Amino acid sequence: MGQYKSQEEAEAAGVYVSKVKSFVKREGRTTNAQARALEAFWPTMGIEYTGQLLNLEAVFGRSAPVILEIGFGMGKSLVEMAANAPDKNFIGIEVHRPGVGACLAEAGEQGLTNLRVMEHDAVEVFNHMLPDGGLDRLQLYFPDPWHKKRHHKRRIVQSEFAQTVRSKLAVGGHFHMATDWENYAQHMAEVMNNEQGYKNTAAEGDYVPRPDYRPITKFETRGQKLGHGVWDLIYERVS
Repeated sequence: MGQYKSQEEAEAAGVYVSKVKSFVKREGRTTNAQARALEAFWPTMGIEYTGQLLNLEAVFGRSAPVILEIGFGMGKSLVEMAANAPDKNFIGIEVHRPGVGACLAEAGEQGLTNLRVMEHDAVEVFNHMLPDGGLDRLQLYFPDPWHKKRHHKRRIVQSEFAQTVRSKLAVGGHFHMATDWENYAQHMAEVMNNEQGYKNTAAEGDYVPRPDYRPITKFETRGQKLGHGVWDLIYERVS
């Protein structure tokens, strides 16, 4: 931002300052099956971005704990979690259209009623559509690690984002992160351990064992066979 002390000051001076997004837009071809799923299931399972505050009870037609995942990929593990926890409501946000289609196809095939999806930037959804204190858990699994040091500022886990998440979690709610990049895991811990209003739930150190509710993916299994590690971090909102 240079000589400007804030985003507002820079904009007032006519200077554009790029903002951190929750994603890097990846183009890909939507298959016929994914396109059919989007047409068939989006009307009942899709949430359009409107910039207006959501009524989560109205979205699901019931009152239940809400779990939101940012960047669900092709949606297989998200669908599995929703199927395994019918007493909870799930929202997935993903910008990759083929992934949204694949998720809807899987969820539709299983007849799930407790899952909704959005195709939009999660940061904007958080800022404009999620009610404060409305989430029981926020899941951020394997986000882009931006492994080059000069790109670390692009990582989604930063102080500002952590406090945005905190405002959307209920007190006692959890922010669950997982990554297969040790340097990013260390970065996550460094950011979160310095944030007000959070408590690390690890019994010792910064990391926790993978909880049973997070399915292990084929990618993760393959990585473990090659000796790659995965780090889970869970922080509780305490105030």
